[in-house]
Amino acid sequence: MPMFKTAYNGYAVRFSPFVENRLAVATAQNFGIIGNGRQYVLELTPNGIVDVVAFDTADGLYDCTWSEDNENILVSASGDGSLKVWDVAAPPMANPIRSLEEHSHEVYSVDWNGVRKDCFLSGSWDDTIRLWTVDMPRSLRVFAEHTYCVYSAVWNPRHADIFASASGDCTVRIWDIREPRSTLVIPGHEYEILSCDWNKYQETVLVTGSVDKSLKVWDVRNPRQEVTRLLGHTYAVRRAKFSPHRENLIGSCSYDMTVCVWDYRAPEDALLFRYDHHTEFAVGLDMSTLVDGLLASTAWDESVFVWQQGMDPRA
Repeated sequence: MPMFKTAYNGYAVRFSPFVENRLAVATAQNFGIIGNGRQYVLELTPNGIVDVVAFDTADGLYDCTWSEDNENILVSASGDGSLKVWDVAAPPMANPIRSLEEHSHEVYSVDWNGVRKDCFLSGSWDDTIRLWTVDMPRSLRVFAEHTYCVYSAVWNPRHADIFASASGDCTVRIWDIREPRSTLVIPGHEYEILSCDWNKYQETVLVTGSVDKSLKVWDVRNPRQEVTRLLGHTYAVRRAKFSPHRENLIGSCSYDMTVCVWDYRAPEDALLFRYDHHTEFAVGLDMSTLVDGLLASTAWDESVFVWQQGMDPRA
C-alpha cells in the first residue's frame, strides 16, 4: 500500500474506532525538539493514502487518540503541555474546539476510555497523569506518584476504572480511579519504560517496552516475575501494542527503525515479522480494531505506512 509523506516528523498513529479506512497521525517539526506540530487525519483510498484535514499547532504533537463515542472527535498531546481537542466535521476556523492546559511539561500520551467512552487520560513529562472529559474545562483528577516522566498511560480494555502507566522511573503502575492511590507498582525494567499496553483478551496481562531494548509481558496477578521477555530490537522500544484480534500477538516499534510482530506464547522464536521500511526512528504504531491484521506506522523519516501483516509495507 502506498506511503503518505508528512511535512513534519511522525510521532504517533491511531486507527479510527469507527471508520475502517481512517487514521490520525500526530507530527512534530525538527524531531519534536523545537517548532510546530501538525495533526493529520488520513484516509485509505483505492488511489493511496490522502489527507482529509490537517490541524496546525504552535508546538510539536507527540500522541493522539480518537473519541470512543463520537467519530469526529480527536485529541492531540502537545509539547507545550496542552491537549488539543479537534472536531473533524467542524470548519477549520472552529478548531481546536478546546485546549486543555494544566500540564507543566510536554504531554507524551493520550488514551480514550473504550469502556466508559466519556473520558480520557493524559501522561506528561511533568511526572503526572490527568483524567479528563471533553465537556469539562478542568481535569477530574491528577495521579502523581511517578518520580519521572510518564511516557504512556492506557486504559484496561475490560474495566472502565483501571489503567496502567509507564514511566522513566522504571516502573509500571496499575491504577483504579475509585482508589486514592495506585494499586500496584511493578519495577519492570532497569531502564526507562517508554510504553505499555493491555492484552485485549486477558484483562490481567500487559506488555511493556523499554530503553533496555526488550519487551516484557506481565500478569498483574503475579507481578514479581514477567511471563516472558522478548528480545530482538537493537535500540530502545518506543511503543508496544497488543493485537485487538489475536490474543498472543504483540506489535512493537523501535529507535532501531524497525517494526516487529511477536507471538509471545511461541515456545521458541517469538519474533514472527521484522519490517525495516523506515529510514529513521520508528516511534508510532497501531493495529486496526476494524480490519484484522492491518498495521500502521510512522517515524521521524516523515512517512506513514499502512499494510497487511505478512506483506511488504513498501509493496
